[in-house]
This record gives sequence, C-alpha cells and structure tokens, in this order.
Amino acid sequence: MERNQLRRQIAVMRQTLFDQGFLDEQFIQLEELQDDTNPNFVEEVATLYYRDSSRLIHSLEQALEKSPLDFNKLDNYLHQLKGSSTSIGAKKVKAECTQFREYCRTGNGEGCIRTFQQLKKEYALLKKKLETYFQMARQAGPTQAACRPK
Repeated sequence: MERNQLRRQIAVMRQTLFDQGFLDEQFIQLEELQDDTNPNFVEEVATLYYRDSSRLIHSLEQALEKSPLDFNKLDNYLHQLKGSSTSIGAKKVKAECTQFREYCRTGNGEGCIRTFQQLKKEYALLKKKLETYFQMARQAGPTQAACRPK
C-alpha cells in the first residue's frame, strides 16, 4: 500500500476512535509528548497500560468470584484501573470503571458483575483497535505532530 494512502487510512482510523468515544483528549496529550527522540512513545505508554491493567482486571475477576463480595477491595482495584485508563484517554473503559465503582459504593453485587462484563468488553475492543492502529502507524513510519480530532 502506498505510504500516503496508508497515512490517510491511519488518520481515518484515529478519528474513528475519537468519534466512537473510545479515546478522549488525554490521548492527544500523549501524542503531543511523542517526538523524534521517542517516536513510539504513545505505543509504549499503551503497552504499559495494558500490562498493568490486565493484572488489575485479573484481580477484579478473582475478587468477584469470592462470596461475600468485598466492595472496598473491588473499589480499590477500580480506582487504579480508572486512573490508568484516564491517563491514556481510554474513555469508554473509564466510564465503565465509574459505573462499576458506583455499584460498589451501593453494594450492588449484580450491578458489579454486569458492569465488569461490559468493562472487559470495552477494554478488549479498545486493545484490539489500538493494536491495529499502532501496527499500521509503524508500517507508515514517522509522521508529523499530533493534531486535534475534528
């Protein structure tokens, strides 16, 4: 595929991530920190996010299997996951964390379990989309500075 065509495709994919609510302004701020000395900065940050957050999701899964549910422990894991998700601009994951935490505060175990399933779905979907985005970006090579979505 021609490099310019690939870059246009990447730009459309990136814009779609914002339009569909997967990413927010924080992702752009990360992109603005990327430069020639560290051209893969955003991908590296996302990789660290997924390494750390997969551990938290596993911990949440284990905590949800216990009876009775320890809502404080769940909330602590969610606080960490929400913070990490906020730091990379994972908008939908952050929203699910917020809802999950609300169910923890009200002691709604059924709501916690239901929201956890949705959180895992949003998390996996974003991971897949970002992996594709970064793979295409690597193929296209270095590009100009980040720009705000329309």
